[in-house]
Amino acid sequence: MEKSQDVMALASQLGKFEDMKAQLPPVQDWSPELSGDMDMVIKKDGSWVHEGDTIKREKLIRTFSTILKREGDDYYLLTPVEKWRVQVEDMPFLVVLANIANEGEGQSVTLMTSTGDEVILGANQCLKLSSDSRPYVEIRHGLNARLNRNVYYQLAELAQEGHSGQFEFQSGGKSQQIG
Repeated sequence: MEKSQDVMALASQLGKFEDMKAQLPPVQDWSPELSGDMDMVIKKDGSWVHEGDTIKREKLIRTFSTILKREGDDYYLLTPVEKWRVQVEDMPFLVVLANIANEGEGQSVTLMTSTGDEVILGANQCLKLSSDSRPYVEIRHGLNARLNRNVYYQLAELAQEGHSGQFEFQSGGKSQQIG
């Protein structure tokens, strides 16, 4: 398969997943042999670049995001029969929106990525701090999202200094450290 065609061939195989909202493809159950390296980079700003060109079709990016898998330090786009290694500059997802419900007691924070994934912060899903103290959240199966600057500042407004000296806020009955 030619390099310039591999991204479109992969997309056509995945057409059946485009309208899936509630259920993601079972990439954790797929284990095809490595097909090769794809000239695709997920940039730090959340953009997806294939062969030097930014992918502009949001539906295509959302589809690809549902078949992304992490194995160790490497990332792959998977189908049941193909496995293409892609590059990720920082984290594969970027949190671009935060919805705060029931401020105060019973507060709940829902985060949304630029690819449409949603995570509700609580006991099962917590913010974590990277080695350089940047907050991030796991979206699924070891795939992480860092907070966009506007979301970070929105959550920082909720934060108060906690017992450990870290700034934190409550979501879903669990303390969430923001740094």
